[in-house]
Amino acid sequence: MQQPLSRPAPIDAARERRDALGRPLRELRLSVTDRCNFRCGYCMPSDSFREDAHFLPRPEILSYEELARLARLFVSELGVRKLRVTGGEPLLRRDLPRLIDWLAKIPGATDLALTTNGFLLEHLARPLRAAGLARVTVSVDSLDPSQFAAMSGASGPAALERLPRVLAGIDAALAAGFEQLKINCVVIAGQNDSAILPLAERFRGTNHIVRFIEYMDVGTQNAWRANDVVPAAEIVRRISAVWPLEAAPPNHRGEVAQRFRYRDGGGEIGVIASVSQPFCGECQRARLSADGKLLTCLFAQSGFDLKAPLRSGATDTELGELVRNVWAVRRDRYSEQRAELETRAHSTPIRSNGERTHDRRRLEMYQVGG
Repeated sequence: MQQPLSRPAPIDAARERRDALGRPLRELRLSVTDRCNFRCGYCMPSDSFREDAHFLPRPEILSYEELARLARLFVSELGVRKLRVTGGEPLLRRDLPRLIDWLAKIPGATDLALTTNGFLLEHLARPLRAAGLARVTVSVDSLDPSQFAAMSGASGPAALERLPRVLAGIDAALAAGFEQLKINCVVIAGQNDSAILPLAERFRGTNHIVRFIEYMDVGTQNAWRANDVVPAAEIVRRISAVWPLEAAPPNHRGEVAQRFRYRDGGGEIGVIASVSQPFCGECQRARLSADGKLLTCLFAQSGFDLKAPLRSGATDTELGELVRNVWAVRRDRYSEQRAELETRAHSTPIRSNGERTHDRRRLEMYQVGG
């Protein structure tokens, strides 16, 4: 039977710590692995990450016990209310429902979600639901099998089998009791922007929410160019021209997706406009990498190591103070600064290896946890 998430306990004002820009800490993304069975070009492109690519060895990855302890600490001591399990591809981590069961029982956590590519969801949806998982987000970048295969880096005879398997995972999630799914689509001009209308049509009237995400310059391996971004406003315009939309208010402060409702009552979509309309000023999210690094921004260059003190015997009080101190000096607002960085890039000398001398090295998305 599914374990209900607890009601939030009052946040201790004496312990709460806002960052240097006044933003509280309310959401934590927990990466359980840096491995993935897809090679999506915007995250882990196949030309840079072959099947034999080197990932974190098992001893360097946080155990479920360590992940659950840190999650409890973030909730009880630091005001986090929402937990999301990510990767890499989290369903590759063995016995994941065990971790979900522990996370679902943390007093004060009001939401427990998971983001997946859906390929392994068909057989795991029911045990994840039974363990207490509240919500699932599935990445679907196209409904055309060939386009989906290309977007996910698949080739060979089995490439066209990927999309049907992901869609079967979505059906399995519905059968398991997940009443509303979120479907994420990263939109890249000239690659899958033709998928916008088919995705909107497929999930209209189903209670599920498609969220169209502007292509972001996370990491340094995805060959990101500003010209490849389809702005959120253009996405909304295309859909609204067929099925008229109207803006809807956010569900809560810090919500990353802008909401739009179909005027005919067919549900809603979301757009995540982190390039064209950055929302750094409302960001209340931290990330914990699979190897125990606390990351305060999706575009982080590095993280603060929690694994070493955790494995050296630090108490919850000591770990809590470490995190509060990291959060207190947080000033991240990379998306808001992107235009300035791009302007500088055009006037900065280029090294012989092709890199500009100011280049900001960033962790890859599979390392950050999305």
